[in-house]
Formats: sequence, C-alpha cells, structure tokens
Amino acid sequence: MRTGTGAITHLRDLRFSAPAEYARTLRKAHEATISGSPDPSISPAIIKSWQRSLALGIDPDQHRPVHRHGVSEARSLSAGHRLATVIPALSQLLADESAAGRHLLIVTDQQGEVLWRVGSRQALRLADSLEFVEGADWSESGVGTNAISEALVTGAPAQLFSAEHLVRTHHDWACTAAPIRDPFTGEVVGVLDVSGPFESVTPDSLRMVRCGVRLAEELLKSAGAPWRTDAVRPTLTLRLLGDKPSAEVDGGARLPLTLRRAEILALLASRTQGWSADELAYRLHGEDGAATAIRTEMHRIRGILGNVMEPNPYRFSSAVRVVTDISVVANHLRDGRVADALAAYPAKMLNRSANLSVELMRDELNEAVGASVRSSGDAQLIMRWCASDMGASDVEAAAAMASLIGPGDPRFQLVRARMERVDREMQS
Repeated sequence: MRTGTGAITHLRDLRFSAPAEYARTLRKAHEATISGSPDPSISPAIIKSWQRSLALGIDPDQHRPVHRHGVSEARSLSAGHRLATVIPALSQLLADESAAGRHLLIVTDQQGEVLWRVGSRQALRLADSLEFVEGADWSESGVGTNAISEALVTGAPAQLFSAEHLVRTHHDWACTAAPIRDPFTGEVVGVLDVSGPFESVTPDSLRMVRCGVRLAEELLKSAGAPWRTDAVRPTLTLRLLGDKPSAEVDGGARLPLTLRRAEILALLASRTQGWSADELAYRLHGEDGAATAIRTEMHRIRGILGNVMEPNPYRFSSAVRVVTDISVVANHLRDGRVADALAAYPAKMLNRSANLSVELMRDELNEAVGASVRSSGDAQLIMRWCASDMGASDVEAAAAMASLIGPGDPRFQLVRARMERVDREMQS
C-alpha cells in the first residue's frame, strides 16, 4: 500500500497513522473470513481463535459476555485477590480518570474474569454498553476472541484492533493485554489490559502494558509470601467514636476530620464493595445530593490522607490496612471479650452527626454493646454501662443489675437516679 508520498507502507502501520482506514479494511476482511473466504489481513492465529470461539457457541452478531459473578460480588472478591495490592500502582501508571480520558485499565483473574476497571466516566459508559464490567468473563469461551483471551491462550502479550475481535460490537475497540505471572512459580495470576476506542491506541500502548506487567510482578515479588502482606501495607487508623473524629496514617500525626469527611469515611468502612459517587451523595444529602460534591470531598480526603481510596466505586484501597475504633469494639464483641469492648467504647459513634445512615450505624453498635453487657451477668460491668452516657437510658440493663444485686443496693440507687435525670432531660 502506498502513502500520499508514494512510500510503501505495511497495512498494520495504518493502525496508528490512519486507524479509521485500517478498521474499514479489517471489517471487510472479517466479513470475508466469517463467510468462508479467509482474508490475509486477518492473521492465521486470530482465525484459529475465531474458529475455537465459534465452536464454543460465540455468536459474532449478538454475543454478550458470560457473567461469572454480579458486579458487587466481583468487587468483593477482588478485595481478597492477590493482585489487589498492585492495583493502586497500576492505576497511577496506566489509568486516565480525567474527563478527557478515553481508555480503560482492566485487570482480570487468571481465568479472564474482570475484577477491576479504572477509567473516565465516558470510558466506563462505553464499556458498560458492551457489559465489559466486573464479573464478566473475557476469556475465549466467555466472549470470543479479544486481547485478554489471546494473552491467556498464548501466555504472551497481545494487541487486537477493531475487527480482529470476533464479536462485531467490539469492532470500535482496540485492546492491548499481557499476562501477569507469579514471580516465584511463573503461573499466570491475572491479565493486565488497556482498552478503548481504536483511535486511542498508540505505538506505545504495548510497551506501556509490558511495563505495567513488570511493575506488578516486581510488587508481587516484593510482597513475597501471602503471610507477609499485612507487614508491607500501611495502616490507616480512624477514630470515629465521640465528637472529635480523626485519622492517622502509619502512626503519624493525628489528623482532625470534619464531620462530613468522617461520615464519608465511616460509610466507606462499613461496606467492602464500596459506594458509587451517586450512592454516597444520596446517603449523605438525600434527593438533593450531587455526585460532584462527593468527588470534591474525596479529592480533599486524598489531599489529607494520601492515596488510601480507589474510585469507581469508592472504597478503601486493598493496599491499605484500615483499622477503626468501631471495628476494635466489634471485634472484641465477636470474640466474647465484653469488658474489653466496653473499655474501648468511650462514646457513641460520631455523636454530633444527624445523618440517618450514621445514626443507624451508631444505634446498631450501641445496641450490640448494650446487649452484650446485659447478657454478661457481671453486675460490675452492667453498672459501668449504666453509668456511661451510652447506657444511661438502658432500662433493661438497670433491671438486670437490680436482679443481680438487689434494688436496695446503693449502687443500684445511683444508677436509677442517673436514669431518672436522663429521662427528665429528654422530656424537657
């Protein structure tokens, strides 16, 4: 093929110099090959992959990917996956979440199930239209020939452009992928992929994906055996009990938090699968909530705490170990250490917050502590509970204490007097 200057150009060079022309050529070759007349524009390796895909029942005209898990379930699974620790670094290297961002960073497990997607809202919407979402199976049997499936089949980097994909709805895309291997065993643990409209592919796309794989494998090597994972993760400590919320990163200075930021962090800590910006906006502001306000707060939180969160959905990064004073209390209760739980519970959760979601979490924790104290049968523990602000109105606890020590005991009279005062204050 000749360029305007008369120089001979290999067809594949048009991927970057004239991508729309190259895509048209591939689409014609796709039609001819599917019709039974193989076109040399499609490589023999790709044609073999098409044949395998067709034999597996993939329909080029209307196939949608198999979904191994729902999106929320896949996100929960991703938090415990070994590759979770490398996602923040890969995102910094390869993702583009700006408004103008066109490509997606995708990471799958060793079977091709999508576990992570990072990109702009525009790119995510385009991917949604193809069901290129968490939980979708992007292997050859799941959705037909694509760069992820080729990386899994060949064990080598792959780049597919437009109609090299078997399924026609993928013909507007270009995908570059490479397997990530366990640095100790050599086994494939996942696939790194960069996908987007075919105009977004560049001569550097394959090189950058290879760099990303090397980075991921070096990080896996540095982390070593799974038992060492916690030792290399920074710790974010959140203090959410009482009226002065704060945060610490790796034992550093205590950083005060505004009530709104503390509410956001409390919600993030309450759900491992994360929250969309719209969900958080509704939880915090009701029907009038705006996702843009949440994104602004998230930007400010990152400015204070560093890169401790992942977007889309918002959740704590798997590379960070998160400890809250709430989780400390809950863990004591789960292990039956009621006295330790009460000692670690000096005040109600974010007691200045009037947000409904926070109030529900606050009441849930307070009731859990109260119920555990009441059932302990320990008069001294129950008295401490009834004498605290959190248990001052717990009539059941006072009754339990009376049955243990008798209503004539001075300790019970003190508790009863306090409860009566609290009751008067609430009625006034």
